[in-house]
Amino acid sequence: MTDRIVIVGAGQGGFAVAAKLRALKDERPITLIGAEAFAPYQRPPLSKKYLLGEMSFDRLQFRPESWFAENGIDLKLQHFVESIDRKNKQVVMQDGKTLGYDKLVLATGATPRRLPRDIGGDLKGVFVMRDKRDADGLAAVMKPGKKLLVVGGGYVGLEAAAVARKFDVDVTVIEMADRILKRVAAAETAKVMRAIHESHGVEIRENTGLNRLIDNGSGEVCGAELSDGSTVGVDIVVVGIGVQPNDQLAKDAGLSVGNGISVDQFGRTEDADIFAVGDCVELPFKGEVIRLESVPNATDQGDAVAGVLTGSDKPYEPSPWFWSDQYDVKLQIAGYNGGYDTVITRAGMREGSVSVWYFKGEELLAVDAINDARAYVCAKKMLAAGINPTKEEIANPQTDLKMLAS
Repeated sequence: MTDRIVIVGAGQGGFAVAAKLRALKDERPITLIGAEAFAPYQRPPLSKKYLLGEMSFDRLQFRPESWFAENGIDLKLQHFVESIDRKNKQVVMQDGKTLGYDKLVLATGATPRRLPRDIGGDLKGVFVMRDKRDADGLAAVMKPGKKLLVVGGGYVGLEAAAVARKFDVDVTVIEMADRILKRVAAAETAKVMRAIHESHGVEIRENTGLNRLIDNGSGEVCGAELSDGSTVGVDIVVVGIGVQPNDQLAKDAGLSVGNGISVDQFGRTEDADIFAVGDCVELPFKGEVIRLESVPNATDQGDAVAGVLTGSDKPYEPSPWFWSDQYDVKLQIAGYNGGYDTVITRAGMREGSVSVWYFKGEELLAVDAINDARAYVCAKKMLAAGINPTKEEIANPQTDLKMLAS
């Protein structure tokens, strides 16, 4: 047996667990296993500043690779775990070698959904946006005058559209639902974001799906046949149709899996020695079971699990927040809007700023703040403190949000 902590996945969540363990003075050996060739790095800037050439890759890395060795963390890059042997407390690597663990943390993240091959999903010029390789591939083809088709009107797709316009690329966004951001935001937020994109020259087609991509005869995409019967010329395709949690490893090991690896409020699976964090996890939140796809959740849950591994009995209580940068617009989201029944839109103090407030009955659930940092900060304080302003107070432009938050 070993007292080693093994962390599978070297993204945001996996790094957070390892770094927090060392910050808490835990001296047990740690092995951090990552599939990529690079030490752990931030992903959100990949599709923005890195893609635009405004940030070098070394600035995205959480720590230099030397930091891991200096802190007693065995960083295994370009390694894959094929299976978990729970009985003998070992993970089995792709080369057949085994690695024993005392505690195991799964931080396996999520994988973008891709278009099926039979409609052209494997053609050259078709991209998803998740890691450095994706960003490098896109950067190589983003040239002025090129035609980009974005499949999916969620945050990933809209961020790709915004960056492409900075390259002076012609952009069309298609969304199968009747509006963009259907799964994640109210119609009021979607209306504001649609207007922003259209003002920057993006064509948005809602209620429009993709029938197939057209091959130019050399395995490269040159067009797209849409569900409305039209055909558009295309040089580049970015697919933003959601992600799937990487939970197969846990499922094969006999662990409970729903919409992700099932964990309790301590990040623990049904196996007391196996934990899971980040995008691969479904977790309890206000009587529900949800999956949070966000950097803050991966970091905070990673920190919390490190605490449990060092003896804390404090449960992880998510405080969801998220952001999206598009053009010069900052969309900041506080809370989780699942189950809302009322939406209040409130103009901000600056021109063009607005916030969208979500209620379920009289309970404040979440806020989308568009170029409105004051509303975001105040809403976050209210949510943390359990303060529920009335809908009338929020709708009244004279209401002082700072006073409500205090």
